[in-house]
Amino acid sequence: MKHFFFIAAVLFSIHSFSQNPVPANEQTKKILLLNGTAHLGNGTIIENAAIGFEKGNLTLVGDARVIRINPAAWDTIIKLEGKHIYPGLIALNTVIGLSEIEAVRATRDYSEVGSINPSSRSIIAYNTDSKITYTVRSNGILMAQVVPQGGLISGTSSVVELDAWNWEDAAYKTDIGIHLHWPQMEVRRSRRAPPDEDQQKRSEKDLQILNKLFEEARAYSAEKNPENTNRHLESMRGLFDGSKKLFIHAHSIRQIQAAVAFAKKHGVQMVLVGGNDAWMAASLLRENNIPVVLNRVHSLPPRPDADIQLPYKLPAMLRDSGVTFCLSNEGFWQVRNLPYQAGTAAAWGLNREEALQAVTLTPSKILGIEKTVGTLEEGKDATLIVSDGDLLEMMHSKISLAFIRGKQIDLDNVHEQLYRKYVKKYGLD
Repeated sequence: MKHFFFIAAVLFSIHSFSQNPVPANEQTKKILLLNGTAHLGNGTIIENAAIGFEKGNLTLVGDARVIRINPAAWDTIIKLEGKHIYPGLIALNTVIGLSEIEAVRATRDYSEVGSINPSSRSIIAYNTDSKITYTVRSNGILMAQVVPQGGLISGTSSVVELDAWNWEDAAYKTDIGIHLHWPQMEVRRSRRAPPDEDQQKRSEKDLQILNKLFEEARAYSAEKNPENTNRHLESMRGLFDGSKKLFIHAHSIRQIQAAVAFAKKHGVQMVLVGGNDAWMAASLLRENNIPVVLNRVHSLPPRPDADIQLPYKLPAMLRDSGVTFCLSNEGFWQVRNLPYQAGTAAAWGLNREEALQAVTLTPSKILGIEKTVGTLEEGKDATLIVSDGDLLEMMHSKISLAFIRGKQIDLDNVHEQLYRKYVKKYGLD
C-alpha cells in the first residue's frame, strides 16, 4: 500500500504542474520555408530550398536559387538560413499512447487476455493525452504505428499522427496489419525454465494452433457473406486479399526461416519485426521481398559469441544484401531516440541520407502510406520538421519547428516545463 500511495502521489504531483499543449488548428495560411537545407527523404538534398505548403499539402519543393518566388503569394515566409528541413519521422512497432508508466498496471493498455486476439484493435486504446507523446515529437517523431502486445496473435496495429484531441482524430490509417509473435523454437535452459520436452511440446502446439487458425481464416475469407460472422476470422480477411500485412515478430534464424515458410504456405504478405538474425537469412528475405523492422540499434547482440558491434552494423549489412529495412525503437518513451538510432547506423556503414530514409521513406512504404508521407514532394502532406542542426546528431539536433499536415504544432512538453520551473526556482534564468 505504501508503494501504491507513493506512485499515486507522484502521478498527482506531475499532473498538478504539467500541461499538455492544445492540438493545433487546421492550416489556413500559405506558408513558405526559405533558404534552409532540405533533406527530401529520397536521397536528395537541396542546399537552399524553398518549401511551400497550403491547406496541409506541399505545393512547392525546389531550389530557391533557380526558381522565381513571389513574396506576395505567401501569407507567412520563414527564413531558415543555417537550418535543416526533414520529413517528419515515423516510428514503427511502438506502444506509445498505450502505456504511460511501466510500473503502474492501470496505465498499460496494450494487451488483451488470451493468446489469440486478431480482432483486438490497438487504435481504440490510443490515449492522445499521454505526456510521453509530446516529449517524443519534440525529437522529430510525428507519426507512429501503435502495436498491440502479448500472446501468439496480439491484434491489429494502426498509424496515428501525434497531435489530436482523440483517437478518431489521431488515426491516419487504421488496422493495417495483424501482429503474430512467433513461438520460441530454441530450448531455453535455466533454473526456472520448464523441461526441454515440455518446451518443445508447447512450441509444436502453438504452431498447430496457428496453422489451423490461418486455414480457417482463409476458408472464411473466401465467403463473401458468411452465414455466421466470426469477429476473429473477419479481422483476418484482409490478410488474404492484400489489404493487410502480417507482421511477424521473430528474432532467431530458426524463427525467421519458419515464419517465412508459414507466410508462403498461407499466401500472406509478411513483414519481419525484430530480426536479430536477419543477416543470416538475408537471401531468403530478399528473394521473398520481405522487409525488416529492426529493433533498437543501441542494444547488445543477441548471441554471446556475436560481434559486440553487430547491432550497429546490421542496417548496413542488410543494405548490402539488398534487404529492405527500417529502424524502430520498440517501446514508448524510448521512441524519442529514433533519430539517434539512425545516426548510429550512419556511423556504421549507411550514408546519412540512407539512414534518414530508414526512419522516413521506408517506414511509410512498409505501412502503405508512402503516397502521402515519408518524403518532401509536391502533393504530399506537409508533415515535416525543422532542426537547428543535424537531426541525426544528438549534440546538434534541436527541433525548432514541426508541422503535421500543415498545422504548426506546439513543441512544449513536460520536460521543458520542468526545466523552466527549476531554472526559475534556483535563479538560473
